[in-house]
Amino acid sequence: MNQPPSEELVAIRDTDISDADELAMKPRTYWGDVWRHFRRHRMAVAGGIVLIVIVLATALGPFVYTVSPKKIDFAHSMEQPTATHLFGTNDMGQDMLARALWGGRISMIVAVFAMLVGISLGMAVGAASGFMGGTWVDMILMRITDLFLSMPQLPLLLLIVYLFRASITKLFGAELGVFVMVILVIGILNWMPVARLVRASFLSAREMDYVKAARALGASPWRQVFRHIFPNVMGPVIVAATLSVGTAIITESMLSFLGLGFPPDTPTWGRMLYESQNFLSLAPNMALSPGILIFLTVLSVNALGDGLRDALDPQQRNR
Repeated sequence: MNQPPSEELVAIRDTDISDADELAMKPRTYWGDVWRHFRRHRMAVAGGIVLIVIVLATALGPFVYTVSPKKIDFAHSMEQPTATHLFGTNDMGQDMLARALWGGRISMIVAVFAMLVGISLGMAVGAASGFMGGTWVDMILMRITDLFLSMPQLPLLLLIVYLFRASITKLFGAELGVFVMVILVIGILNWMPVARLVRASFLSAREMDYVKAARALGASPWRQVFRHIFPNVMGPVIVAATLSVGTAIITESMLSFLGLGFPPDTPTWGRMLYESQNFLSLAPNMALSPGILIFLTVLSVNALGDGLRDALDPQQRNR
């Protein structure tokens, strides 16, 4: 004699049916899985929120906090944070909050464009090397990459700035020339890890069945690269692009701290640190505000990159 199903079995059966109905109504997608896994990474979500706040503050802050970052007021020099000057003032009485907001805007623009330069160079070299893997083209490109990786970064950075600063500023003008120089220098010194990463991804992807099938059907090399290989290696590139933004901010700050970046009348976070080094005992807030902003920005970018790396990795998502 058949026993009626228990209440627990009925509940399990109803739950399974409702889950199946929900999956049928909302089919899973690749980017849906990426977002689902990313939002479980608490540090990455927190880093993304902090980064959004900093970007919005630097982008919109100067329109809200309308104090001029270049206004000199020696009567209120090196003041501690007050209601009038929330971040205090520097040795010339300039408002540190206004300079931090403007400086963050410049640092962010430089970091993004330098990242684009580095990623573009790295993808071009890595794609050519990976697609031509095992040939003389691959060997030459990788030896050039190894050569740049073996060079000490700081002396090479100083050498490039010393050799090309005058010609670039003469070509583009003083202010725009400094922008172009800093962006190119940072981008040129950060393409090598991206090139090696893209090359490894290309070497793996070109042996996949779908690429072999496209090659057997007569697809041109350009179609194989842009239609079949590139879309499947963009995950690591996105992660590398995210992490390189933090590297670019650190490099720009280092350049400005050494006095080789932007001129004194152009506030950046690195320039603010450079100007504060002689007043650390008298006005530590001059170094704290840009230092904390650099720290929070780079930390949030790295946390965001870690979360994207885990979310874009199928092996991590299937755990």
